[in-house]
Amino acid sequence: MVQESRLTQENRLILEQGVAARIARLLEPVIEDVGYRLVRVKVSSVNGATVQIMAERPDGTMGVEDCEAVSKAVSPVLDVEDPIERAYALEVSSPGIDRPLVRASDFERWRGHEAKIEMAVPVAGRKRFRGVIEGMADGVAEIALLDVKEGQPDTALLRIDEMAEARLVLSDELIRESLRRGKEALRGAGDPDGDADEAPEAAESPALAEEPVAPAAGKRPSRGPGRFAKPKRQSPS
Repeated sequence: MVQESRLTQENRLILEQGVAARIARLLEPVIEDVGYRLVRVKVSSVNGATVQIMAERPDGTMGVEDCEAVSKAVSPVLDVEDPIERAYALEVSSPGIDRPLVRASDFERWRGHEAKIEMAVPVAGRKRFRGVIEGMADGVAEIALLDVKEGQPDTALLRIDEMAEARLVLSDELIRESLRRGKEALRGAGDPDGDADEAPEAAESPALAEEPVAPAAGKRPSRGPGRFAKPKRQSPS
C-alpha cells in the first residue's frame, strides 16, 4: 500500500499547455483521490470538441471498469468548473501500448524500449530524438540514438522536465511485454486463470469508458454550456 501511494503521488514532469493544462490541474487531485494516476489530458476538435483523459493504476494497468470509475469521479468537477466554453464530449482511456511517458518512473519502467522524444528546449541544436531508453537518473533520461550520423554521439542525455512530449514506439517486442505485464497484473489481482488474451483490455489497451456522443436533438448536452438548462417546451402543433 505504501508503494502504491508513492507511485500515485509521483509528480508528472511532462505537462500540458493551455486549456489542457488547466483541466489537468483541476482533475489530477480528484483522480489521485480515487486511487489512479493522471497520465495526460488532451483537448481536440474530434466530434466538435473532445476532452481526452488518460489515466492508469499505480502499477500501470487500466481496465474498462477503471475508466468508468475515473469518469464518474471527474464528471462533477468538470460540470461545476466548466473549463471549456462550448459543448464537448468526455473520453477516458488507458494510456495504450504506445503510451506517453510523463514521469521519471515511466522511463525506468520501460527501459530497453524505443521512444520518440520532442524537447521543449533544444539539446545540441535539435529538438527531436528517437532511440532506446537505456536508463534514468536524477531526472535525466539516457537515450541510445538510432538515427546517428557518422561522427556524431550515439547517446543523448535528456532532462525529462525539458521534454515537450515523449512516447513509446509501437513494436512487436513492446506488445509482447505489455501482454506479459497485463497477465502478471491479472494474477496479482487474484485471477490465476487470467490469460494473455485478456491482458490487453485489463492493462495497456486504449479501452474507453465513455465514447464521445453528440447530444441528441431536444436533449441537454452532457458536457459544456447548457447542461443545466431546462429543456424548452414544445408548443402544440
